[in-house]
Amino acid sequence: MTARRAYLDHNATSPVRPEVAAAVARALTLPGNPSSIHAEGRAARAALEAARAAVARRIGAGTGRVVFTSGGTEAANAVLSGALARTGQAAPTRLLVGATEHPCVAAGHRFPADAVAVIPVDASGVIDLPALKGLLDRHAETDLLISVHAANNETGVIQPLQAIVALARAHGRALVHSDAVQAVGKIPLDMSALGLDALTLSGHKFGGPKGTGALVLAEGVTLNAAFLRGGGQEARLRGGTENVPGLVGLGVAADLADPALSDRLGILRDGIADALCASAPGCVVFGAGAPRLPNTLCFAVPDLDAATALMALDLAGVALSSGSACASGKVARSPVLAAMGVAPALAAGALRVSLGWNSTESDAAQCRAACERLVATLYRRQGRAA
Repeated sequence: MTARRAYLDHNATSPVRPEVAAAVARALTLPGNPSSIHAEGRAARAALEAARAAVARRIGAGTGRVVFTSGGTEAANAVLSGALARTGQAAPTRLLVGATEHPCVAAGHRFPADAVAVIPVDASGVIDLPALKGLLDRHAETDLLISVHAANNETGVIQPLQAIVALARAHGRALVHSDAVQAVGKIPLDMSALGLDALTLSGHKFGGPKGTGALVLAEGVTLNAAFLRGGGQEARLRGGTENVPGLVGLGVAADLADPALSDRLGILRDGIADALCASAPGCVVFGAGAPRLPNTLCFAVPDLDAATALMALDLAGVALSSGSACASGKVARSPVLAAMGVAPALAAGALRVSLGWNSTESDAAQCRAACERLVATLYRRQGRAA
């Protein structure tokens, strides 16, 4: 009999919902190319456009403003290529980027190094708004692009996007992009209400297929050049035949994503945190002083090595991570925690619990028990009690 496992790594990838898998399987049987004008092509096009409308509804955007991509990384690379601009205006020449951004933003842009400035964060990982205002004032006559994620993939810290957009509008010549990969489907997010100029997302973070995502542009904002040249698909911005089955799955996942799940996941997350703090009084929860995604808990216990802990937890049937899943499986010091001023020794032990649509109290209980055993073993080796 296979031992029960608790999968608590949804920020890396969330399991595909059964309804999504069924929709993908049905879409695989559609024979037509969505760019063809015959009946089969029109059927494929209808399925694709239904998915586009579902994504637009989920984030409060116009249906015609959704450009499908292979995921969040491609979408972010496209919007940060230097081609984003308001219609009829010059593209930004400088980039202001948050200090805790995902690598697809921090390393995925095309701006020259001397045209990039990092916006610092406070000890909780929240953007330093006065520092951002200082950068904007310093470049008052410059066309700028600001890129700050909606929520951090490691700590779950939610950024004050409305305040950031307000500063950009006061500047008058700044566009705002948000990598919303971790936020979409987990918390309510309305692109139009926030006033964002561009938003990027990825399907596999909220129960959709891997390899699907979107770049969403506000009205009056465009890309001055295609980011994949070819047949002119996706409003002539991304050439190549669309991944119809995968994108149909993305649309179904967008329809099924329920931010109301937040309350239940928040209770499970806080229960794990309480158990950790009770068994390990020195436990630190990163970002605890800021608004966070209800599904995410990033913590460290002094003297507990992350790599050792992950192996022990895996053997106990609990799947966690040490932070971002985009580092080829390596456990290394987190740039996010470094930007927050966390001491290297403590950051080296950082672990992340991230829950999702199929997480249960049994999963949380298994995680609590495994972590308590891990801490007890550590303290026995040190010859001290919890």
